[in-house]
Amino acid sequence: MLRRIILLSLCVFSMLNTTAQQRKYVNEFLNLGVGARGMGMSGAQVASVNDVTSAFWNPAGLNSVKSDFQLGLMHSEYFSSIAKYDYLGTAFPMKNRKGVLGVSLIRFAIDDIPYTLNLIQPDGTVDYNKIKAISASDYAGLITYAQKLRIKKYDDREDVSFNVGGNLKIIHRNIGSLANAWGAGLDLGLQGRIGRWKLGAVVKDITTTYTLWSFSFTDKEKQVLAQTGNEIVSKSTEVNTPRIILGGGRTFPIHFRDSSKKAYVLVESNLDITTDGKRYGNLINANPFSIDPKLGVELGYNNLLYVRAGVGNFQRVLSDDDTTNTAKRTMFQPTLGLGVKIKNFVIDYSFSSLNVQNSPLYSHFISLRLDINKKGSNYGISNTDIDYRARDINKKLNKSTK
Repeated sequence: MLRRIILLSLCVFSMLNTTAQQRKYVNEFLNLGVGARGMGMSGAQVASVNDVTSAFWNPAGLNSVKSDFQLGLMHSEYFSSIAKYDYLGTAFPMKNRKGVLGVSLIRFAIDDIPYTLNLIQPDGTVDYNKIKAISASDYAGLITYAQKLRIKKYDDREDVSFNVGGNLKIIHRNIGSLANAWGAGLDLGLQGRIGRWKLGAVVKDITTTYTLWSFSFTDKEKQVLAQTGNEIVSKSTEVNTPRIILGGGRTFPIHFRDSSKKAYVLVESNLDITTDGKRYGNLINANPFSIDPKLGVELGYNNLLYVRAGVGNFQRVLSDDDTTNTAKRTMFQPTLGLGVKIKNFVIDYSFSSLNVQNSPLYSHFISLRLDINKKGSNYGISNTDIDYRARDINKKLNKSTK
């Protein structure tokens, strides 16, 4: 199945026009993040994600889904609720249980934008009845497949496993009836677990993603655009160069005298590496690479309650207090999150604050997850990860009593 995804993607790319404009911050709606768990850990997910949201963070993590069917939903709003961000994801193991297939949909849009190009009539009068509402919408559909990576050396070891996965993503963007764009891309991910250590790597847009725009203007619209000094174009192409995300984490079990209680602390760090040149304000710049570090922490208790925190989006920006526009400060984005699991239902909430001087910006995220015909619990960190230390202690005790 993974080979089919790769072959299909290569066929799509072969039909695309290779004459394109390389711009930074192309299709950025695909970098915002899905799932309040990941957002609560500031996006540090590539090594530990193991649910339906893996399609976004690291497709290899989808192979950790154990339920017969998993559903994920999220709604969030940006810019004082002007922009809406919606996510729907599904995941289900294949019949032979050798892999997991997922389908995800993402929409980021600003709706009800007043379209005023026909507001002024030929005689100079203003006709407000000519105002209509349009939407600027970005859509992405992801088809994801993940499976276990067979390595003979580790096949019989319970504390070592590796997964591999890939995304085929279809992108559609539109601005009312004025402009439409289509694009296709491919992501590949790898995830490994060695004892309590977790490792992950994903390359987004691995073969470069092209988004082709076409524009449709009426003769009247062209006339108005020309009169206002706007360039009239018929086609345009945007290019996403590969984006590399590397991550590592470790689980620290917390043991209680009461064996029925189990807890852990997960710490994960990610490096988000872009390859489209030096990005303004990034903390680490080495043209053509720019690196954004992220750190996330999760405390899980009894497979019931989860508390999270993170920090990311580090940037060097001009200080608001400096009138010479030379002094800089480091801006960052802290996050907090909370999750509750009740049987097969999970609700997550996260909160972030962009550390802007004088006027901090806040965002709230709520996501839901439902497991149907659940075969085993895999939310947060699995009990297998938590119990390694307990097994080691029991082995030592057994040896000492012999």
